[in-house]
Amino acid sequence: MSRALVRVAAAVILKRDGQVLLAQRPVGKVYAGYWEFPGGKLEPGESPRDALDRELHEELGLTVRRASSWLVRRYEYEHAHVELHFFRVLAFDGEPIGHDGQAFAWQDPRAFTVEPLLPANAPIIKALQLPWVYGITMACEVGESTFLARLQRALDAGLRLVQVREKTWPIARQEAFARRVLAISQPYGATVLLNGTVEHARAWGCHGVHLTSEALARATERPHDLMCAASCHTAAEIARAGDLQLDFAVLGPVAHTASHSNATPIGWTRFAAMISDTTIPVFALGGLVHEHLDRAIEQGAHGVALRSGAWPA
Repeated sequence: MSRALVRVAAAVILKRDGQVLLAQRPVGKVYAGYWEFPGGKLEPGESPRDALDRELHEELGLTVRRASSWLVRRYEYEHAHVELHFFRVLAFDGEPIGHDGQAFAWQDPRAFTVEPLLPANAPIIKALQLPWVYGITMACEVGESTFLARLQRALDAGLRLVQVREKTWPIARQEAFARRVLAISQPYGATVLLNGTVEHARAWGCHGVHLTSEALARATERPHDLMCAASCHTAAEIARAGDLQLDFAVLGPVAHTASHSNATPIGWTRFAAMISDTTIPVFALGGLVHEHLDRAIEQGAHGVALRSGAWPA
């Protein structure tokens, strides 16, 4: 017998230092003692965003000033089938107070110290560890030595997620370049993905693989020993990446870009509509720079994927 779907708004409340707020379910509730992202059920006729604002005010005494939709996850518990609408709350007024008597704790997403966590939150914790900017290499345009110097500067400035994409080069040169990028990135703890095959990503020591939309269409499963992302151009491709449980996707072009001058930009309104029900983080791509990050987040993106904009001259 199928159970009714329970829709829930959940808040990933972020401080400037990257810590997130977790609340402990109080005695008397299902899964009492478990930790979760604060929030609650939608009331009849209520939107997820309205429910978010109401629940945070009622439960924790917080007034949301800035929040953006992020991910939608479904999970079947023994007691309920839930649809969780996760928002990133980036600005709020007040200090959290447990009005229902629940405990709460600020946690580093890379090293949670409270347990147990509600099982539906596992993919969210993983997604929280993704940086907000994804840099895509362009050594073929500026020259290898020049680019590697720019890579060093970008890493010094905080870049921690890099895609090696030099597809016009012979395979041997791509490998040598990827290994140089890995060597430069290693001291910073940066994650390096290869835009290429899973086999080459493994053999060259990359942390992950970035699939083209064509490779995504052919894939029947994701590699589980590597981080895995994909390039997408349609809502169907975003859904496909979610079905395969990829770590993230990239969608674009949002704006005009010289590298794909024949592509028609999708614009921010269409971008937001295409990812409105995404189950995995999505980066906005195409004609963007660092200054577009806030706009991208407002439209539901995890962050921005940058090519020329990622590498300071």
